[in-house]
Amino acid sequence: MASQLASRKILIVDDNVDSVDLIADLLSMYGHVTAKAYGGAGGIETAINFQPDVMLVDLGMPEVTGYAVVKKLRQYPQMDDVVMVAYTAWDDATTRKQTSIAGFDEHLAKPADIERLLEVISLTRPKPQVI
Repeated sequence: MASQLASRKILIVDDNVDSVDLIADLLSMYGHVTAKAYGGAGGIETAINFQPDVMLVDLGMPEVTGYAVVKKLRQYPQMDDVVMVAYTAWDDATTRKQTSIAGFDEHLAKPADIERLLEVISLTRPKPQVI
């Protein structure tokens, strides 16, 4: 059952504040630890500091796109195991191919069914806690 999943650290990156807040609140209700970034540049900085297990990244953000976020973060060794999910309204075959080439691990169309979202999150392994 989805609600019995181990807690994951999830970063939501989108320029739509309401979307970020809603998804973060929803995932928190399922026991996940969430962080929010309201744009691509903030997403890069937050990812480096927060060290998420999973990132949900919108593609069509102004200034720093979701593609640019993933390209930049994939340069950091500590981001190798982060599951990066394109979370976007763009769901055509061309965009799906582009997200795969860009380094995204998954592609979810907005609005994603909560069970599908939790399924993608469940495919990740939580990072060990450093004490």
